[in-house]
Amino acid sequence: MKYLPILLCALLWEAIVQFGLVSRDLLPSLSDVLSATWKLAREGDLWTNGAASLYRGGAGLALAIIVGAVLGILMAWWRAVDAFVGPLVEALYPMPKSALIPVTVLWLGFGDGSKILLIFLGCMLPVTLAAYNGARSCEQALVWSARSLGASRLRVLWDVVLPSALPELVNGVRTALALTFVLLVSSELIVARAGLGYLIGFLGEGGVYDAMFAVVLVVAFLGFFADRLYQRATRRVLAWRE
Repeated sequence: MKYLPILLCALLWEAIVQFGLVSRDLLPSLSDVLSATWKLAREGDLWTNGAASLYRGGAGLALAIIVGAVLGILMAWWRAVDAFVGPLVEALYPMPKSALIPVTVLWLGFGDGSKILLIFLGCMLPVTLAAYNGARSCEQALVWSARSLGASRLRVLWDVVLPSALPELVNGVRTALALTFVLLVSSELIVARAGLGYLIGFLGEGGVYDAMFAVVLVVAFLGFFADRLYQRATRRVLAWRE
C-alpha cells in the first residue's frame, strides 16, 4: 500500500498512451520506455554513463558534507568564524546553484572537476546551515555542566555540541542529497560528454524519446533509492536518541 500511488501513476501513464489520449510522439508508453531501458542496459550505455554520474555526484556530495558540517559547527562555536563566514553563506544560499555552471566550467573545463565543484558548492550550503542551526540549538546547561566537570572546549564540542547538532545535520544532508541529482543532471545536460544528464540531452536531440524517458526514470529511481537508503541509515545512527 505504501507505493500504491506510484503503481497507479504507472498504470495511468500506460493507459492514456495505449488509448490514444496522448500522442506517442509526445509521451511514449511505459512499456516502450521499459523496453528502451533494457536495451540501454544491455548495450552498456546506461552503465558507463551512470557510473560517471554516480562518481561525480558521490564525490561532490561527500566533500560538501565534510566541509559543510565542519564549517557550520565552527560558525556556531566561534563568533569570529560566524562573523566572517556567516554573511557569505547567507548571501550565497538563495542564489540559483545552476547559475554557477558557467563559472565552474570556466575554472575547470568540461571534465569531472567542474561537476564535482558545482555539486560541492551547491550542496555545502544547506549542510552548513543545518550544522550551524543544530549546534546553536544545543542546551547551554549541558555545555556548562561539561565545562564544570573539567571538560576541555574541544571535548565539549565533540561530546555535547556534535550529538546535539546531529538530528538537524542529517536533515540538511538529506536536502543536499536531493540537490545533488538536480545539479548533476543540469550540469551534464549543458556541459558534459558522458553521464546520465548528457545521455538525456543526446537522446532528446536525436528524437529517441522512449530511451530519453528511460534515462529520466533511471535518474528518478536512483534519487528515490538513495533517499530511502539514507533514511534507513539515519534511523540507525539516531537510534540512541530513542
